[in-house]
Amino acid sequence: MSGTCPQWSRGDRAMAAAKLMAGWVALLWLLEVIDVAAGHALDEYGIVPRIPSELADILPAAFLHFGFAHVAANSVPLLVLGFLAALGGIRRFLAVCALIVVADGLGVWLISPAHTNTAGASGLIFGLFGYLVVSGFVERRPLGVLVGVLVAAVWGGSILAGLAPTQSGISWQGHLIGLAAGVTAAFLLRRRPAEPREPVP
Repeated sequence: MSGTCPQWSRGDRAMAAAKLMAGWVALLWLLEVIDVAAGHALDEYGIVPRIPSELADILPAAFLHFGFAHVAANSVPLLVLGFLAALGGIRRFLAVCALIVVADGLGVWLISPAHTNTAGASGLIFGLFGYLVVSGFVERRPLGVLVGVLVAAVWGGSILAGLAPTQSGISWQGHLIGLAAGVTAAFLLRRRPAEPREPVP
């Protein structure tokens, strides 16, 4: 039996993206509440470089923060950039995030200074920034190009500042690797011209 599968409407995509990112950011806050209540016991799941057992912390480190000010600083850019990226399809967005988080975590593990502990969503944020700025050009989508230009105009200054190695207490290595991973994801996971929008499950 043949049939057709209904497609996401613009409203469906926007609602799904908004719910996903609202839940994502809420999870970051919940984890920080738990961390504070536990006497910062979750901080040990950050990434300490070049210790083999720390490779298991690559994923959890992207969801953990060192205090409420840290998670607050990451919440708005993650919410907005994640929403914009997720409008292109949830499965594709999750693949982009997985690539960024894994590449960023491995990079931090390899090149960060010894005896440091790195955690937070900023590597993912830098990656989503790079992805959004580049993907429209890679896929030759005028709307994507416009989004990329607007994202660069709004966040470009803070992104450049976050790459400066002179800032203490900031993992510029994680920022730089996240940015590079996001640009790479734009090429590796680009939508082909004939590729349809993902259907409603």
